[in-house]
Amino acid sequence: MNISIGNDHAGPEYKKAIVKMLEEKGHVITNYGTDSVDSVDYPDFGHPVATDVETGKADFGIVICGSGNGIAMTVNKHAGVRAGLCWTKEIAYLTRLHNDANVVSIPARFTSIEQALEIVDTFLKTEFEGGRHQNRVNKIACS
Repeated sequence: MNISIGNDHAGPEYKKAIVKMLEEKGHVITNYGTDSVDSVDYPDFGHPVATDVETGKADFGIVICGSGNGIAMTVNKHAGVRAGLCWTKEIAYLTRLHNDANVVSIPARFTSIEQALEIVDTFLKTEFEGGRHQNRVNKIACS
């Protein structure tokens, strides 16, 4: 899979661990995140990830900031993006299964790196269930 990842200053170590895991599994990663803990603006790293997902350059996106909220709000401004804020693997499972999320947002200040790896792994392994959920997903984007 092609996966784009972006993060602000709260997530460099998370991103490094996630990229390592994904590359070991054979995924192709496009990295838009900062490698520094110096303060940066999360939209600068979220928008490129969302654009990749929206245009089909990436199959999925991963975004990371302190709470996971700001960067999730940013990527969700893109019509073709459905980002889910996930702080457990169970939520990651449901956001894919029921909501067909194509971007996972991780709150670095509220999860461990180990949890983040489980979240990403679960997110990428889970297929959208469709069925009754498809009609709901169809209603998410503004027309």
